[in-house]
Amino acid sequence: MGLEAADSSSPGETVIVVMTSNRSRGNVHALEWALRHVARRGHTVLVLGVFCEIGKRPSCFPFHTGEKLERLGEGEVDPTELEEEIAKKRDEYKSYLQPFYRHCKKIEVRDHLICSKKKTPLRGHRAFLVQVKLESKIAAGFCPRKLIVDEARSCNTCWIILDSHLKKDKTYIYAHVGCNLALFKGKDVVTLMPSKVILQESSSLKHIRIDDALLSNDPITDNQEDKSITPPPKTRCWYPLTWRTGFPRSFTQSELEVITSGFSKENIVQTLDNVQVYQGQFQETPILVNCFSQNDERFWSMLRILSRVRHRNILSIVGYCFAGSSMFLLFDLPFMGTLEINLQNNDLAKNISWQARWYIAVEIGACLRYLHEECIDGPIMHLSVCSSHVIYPLGGSAMLANFMTAKCLKDSSPGDNQSLAHCLNLQEADGIAIDVHDYGIFLMELITGRSAHCFLDPNKEDLIDWALPAIENGSLSEVRDSRLMDTTDDRLIHHMAQAALLCLHDFNHGISMSEVLAMVRAHQIARPGS
Repeated sequence: MGLEAADSSSPGETVIVVMTSNRSRGNVHALEWALRHVARRGHTVLVLGVFCEIGKRPSCFPFHTGEKLERLGEGEVDPTELEEEIAKKRDEYKSYLQPFYRHCKKIEVRDHLICSKKKTPLRGHRAFLVQVKLESKIAAGFCPRKLIVDEARSCNTCWIILDSHLKKDKTYIYAHVGCNLALFKGKDVVTLMPSKVILQESSSLKHIRIDDALLSNDPITDNQEDKSITPPPKTRCWYPLTWRTGFPRSFTQSELEVITSGFSKENIVQTLDNVQVYQGQFQETPILVNCFSQNDERFWSMLRILSRVRHRNILSIVGYCFAGSSMFLLFDLPFMGTLEINLQNNDLAKNISWQARWYIAVEIGACLRYLHEECIDGPIMHLSVCSSHVIYPLGGSAMLANFMTAKCLKDSSPGDNQSLAHCLNLQEADGIAIDVHDYGIFLMELITGRSAHCFLDPNKEDLIDWALPAIENGSLSEVRDSRLMDTTDDRLIHHMAQAALLCLHDFNHGISMSEVLAMVRAHQIARPGS
């Protein structure tokens, strides 16, 4: 996965590449990715190798791979017993990293000679991309996640790149640092989690509040510019409640009163179809509280569905509450907004590259395939897939939200007669066809950068009427988002366009999301769970 970093960087910034040092030479791929896509002129790249056991005994001797041994802690081990193994690890790392030391030094010399001859800096020259200071350290006997956090706080860290074997630690690390984080998965595939500083800066751009737009289908207008998104609390430990242990859970009436300031009118951010949405905080984390009336079947439908599904691209519930004549569902507040909001704002839309849009298409497609084909209780149909119901990526993954209209056929009235079974089969086919068709429109939203809701005027053509003829004729340039000038990812746009045509032409012919997703992925096999 490519990544365009800024051309300039703050002096003294550090990129930390963390690798499990008891793995093989394959570790260096994360470092290669960091040097190629992240490191910039003036950066220090710190290679931090971590391992918790040496010779089946815990150790506490972090050290640089150079000649000097740096002792950072004390422990109940005999250094003499471990001397040979420590020396072996140090030599291994020297061997693995030596080509990178030579490469960085060579580039620095080359850059110096070029500038000396030309007497002027060569802007955009490849030499500047790799001119960095490379350092390395091995740490043993420490909790990896705490060691990484401490190391990041001790220097001006702008990026942390984790080896794939540290996947289980990424959420903790991201919650306790303020820099960008990437989990390297191999073959240039990474999960990106942007800096909270970037997230907070982007929230100050002019667009309507996320909580208003989460349920609203109204297009954004210029007179809404004075409303700003609600930023997350300014705490180093902020991350969504659904990422933490113990959630979802049952909430009490008193807890909800504290969260919503006594259900204050000032905390109401949206009222739609008799559902009041309150904004509040719990454990210093912003959340939304949806209040349903006692006889609202949508509450029970959403609770049944969202309590069954587990997928990284579904906005899950934080909790629920039954209180008197009202019932409540709690969600994390997605402060980055919906995809619709980001596409309708010129400044934000320019930051959503074609590659990012393709990844969003893959993630939402995989989510729908999971709902249709992989849920243990049978197919679940969302029935309202669109950009206003897709949460813009937080921590690297887009999420499908708003299951207000979703249906699970298992929740239909029980029965064994043949006519009922036939009826359910028809409902399943119709529901899947609706989702496939809506996904095709969603792909067109990604391609054009326009929301389908902007075409609701009955006196004007809709998004399909406007864009489909051009896509059918292969004239993508007429409808593609002109705010993105990059043409290097035309193949990704083509894949999305072909998948959109499949969804819109053949949705009534039994097309499955597996087939659609395979086309988005350029006819690669779409395997369950990928």
